[in-house]
Amino acid sequence: MLEGLEKMLAKGVDNALLRFGLGKAYLDAGEYARAAEHLQRCVEFDPKYSAAWKLLGKARQGQGDLAGARRAWEQGLAAAQAHGDKQAEKEMSVFLKKLERQHPAA
Repeated sequence: MLEGLEKMLAKGVDNALLRFGLGKAYLDAGEYARAAEHLQRCVEFDPKYSAAWKLLGKARQGQGDLAGARRAWEQGLAAAQAHGDKQAEKEMSVFLKKLERQHPAA
Protein backbone atom coordinates (compact mmCIF):
# COMPACT_ATOMS: atom_id res chain seq x y z
CA MET A 1 0.00 0.00 0.00
CA LEU A 2 2.72 2.45 1.01
CA GLU A 3 4.65 1.84 -2.19
CA GLY A 4 1.57 2.53 -4.31
CA LEU A 5 0.86 5.78 -2.48
CA GLU A 6 4.47 6.90 -2.87
CA LYS A 7 4.26 6.15 -6.61
CA MET A 8 1.16 8.33 -6.90
CA LEU A 9 2.95 11.18 -5.15
CA ALA A 10 5.98 10.74 -7.42
CA LYS A 11 3.68 10.99 -10.47
CA GLY A 12 2.52 14.40 -9.32
CA VAL A 13 -0.69 13.51 -7.52
CA ASP A 14 -0.77 15.57 -4.35
CA ASN A 15 -3.84 16.20 -2.23
CA ALA A 16 -5.12 15.93 1.32
CA LEU A 17 -6.42 12.37 0.95
CA LEU A 18 -3.15 11.04 -0.49
CA ARG A 19 -1.12 12.78 2.20
CA PHE A 20 -3.46 11.41 4.88
CA GLY A 21 -3.00 7.88 3.54
CA LEU A 22 0.78 8.25 3.45
CA GLY A 23 0.83 9.77 6.94
CA LYS A 24 -1.28 6.98 8.38
CA ALA A 25 0.80 4.28 6.69
CA TYR A 26 4.06 5.74 8.01
CA LEU A 27 2.53 6.20 11.46
CA ASP A 28 1.42 2.56 11.47
CA ALA A 29 4.99 1.59 10.48
CA GLY A 30 6.41 3.62 13.39
CA GLU A 31 8.12 6.11 11.06
CA TYR A 32 6.98 9.17 12.98
CA ALA A 33 9.02 11.84 11.19
CA ARG A 34 7.80 10.77 7.75
CA ALA A 35 4.26 10.45 9.07
CA ALA A 36 4.40 13.95 10.52
CA GLU A 37 5.74 15.34 7.25
CA HIS A 38 2.82 13.95 5.23
CA LEU A 39 0.18 14.76 7.83
CA GLN A 40 1.44 18.33 8.09
CA ARG A 41 1.02 18.68 4.31
CA CYS A 42 -2.44 17.14 4.62
CA VAL A 43 -3.65 19.78 7.09
CA GLU A 44 -2.06 22.49 4.94
CA PHE A 45 -4.27 21.27 2.09
CA ASP A 46 -7.32 20.99 4.36
CA PRO A 47 -7.14 22.67 7.79
CA LYS A 48 -10.60 21.25 8.62
CA TYR A 49 -9.42 17.61 8.35
CA SER A 50 -9.78 16.72 12.03
CA ALA A 51 -8.67 13.10 11.58
CA ALA A 52 -5.40 14.34 10.09
CA TRP A 53 -4.83 16.67 13.05
CA LYS A 54 -5.42 13.72 15.38
CA LEU A 55 -2.82 11.58 13.62
CA LEU A 56 -0.40 14.51 13.30
CA GLY A 57 -0.52 14.82 17.09
CA LYS A 58 0.24 11.12 17.44
CA ALA A 59 3.15 11.39 15.00
CA ARG A 60 4.58 14.40 16.85
CA GLN A 61 4.18 12.56 20.15
CA GLY A 62 5.98 9.55 18.65
CA GLN A 63 8.86 11.86 17.70
CA GLY A 64 9.03 13.12 21.27
CA ASP A 65 7.73 16.55 20.21
CA LEU A 66 5.17 16.92 22.96
CA ALA A 67 4.60 20.63 22.36
CA GLY A 68 3.98 19.88 18.69
CA ALA A 69 1.55 17.12 19.63
CA ARG A 70 -0.33 19.53 21.89
CA ARG A 71 -0.52 22.17 19.13
CA ALA A 72 -1.79 19.63 16.60
CA TRP A 73 -4.46 18.31 18.94
CA GLU A 74 -5.55 21.80 19.95
CA GLN A 75 -5.92 22.81 16.30
CA GLY A 76 -7.64 19.52 15.55
CA LEU A 77 -10.02 20.03 18.45
CA ALA A 78 -10.99 23.44 17.07
CA ALA A 79 -11.50 21.94 13.59
CA ALA A 80 -13.60 19.09 14.99
CA GLN A 81 -15.75 21.44 17.06
CA ALA A 82 -16.30 23.75 14.09
CA HIS A 83 -17.57 20.87 11.96
CA GLY A 84 -19.44 18.81 14.55
CA ASP A 85 -17.00 15.88 14.44
CA LYS A 86 -17.86 14.67 17.94
CA GLN A 87 -15.79 11.47 17.83
CA ALA A 88 -12.55 13.23 16.86
CA GLU A 89 -13.33 15.95 19.41
CA LYS A 90 -13.66 13.36 22.19
CA GLU A 91 -10.52 11.50 21.18
CA MET A 92 -8.33 14.60 20.99
CA SER A 93 -9.71 15.88 24.29
CA VAL A 94 -8.64 12.62 25.90
CA PHE A 95 -5.19 12.81 24.27
CA LEU A 96 -4.71 16.36 25.54
CA LYS A 97 -5.78 15.46 29.08
CA LYS A 98 -3.46 12.46 29.13
CA LEU A 99 -0.58 14.56 27.80
CA GLU A 100 -1.22 17.19 30.46
CA ARG A 101 -1.23 14.57 33.24
CA GLN A 102 1.95 12.89 32.01
CA HIS A 103 3.85 15.99 30.91
CA PRO A 104 2.45 19.16 32.52
CA ALA A 105 5.22 21.33 31.07
CA ALA A 106 4.78 20.16 27.46
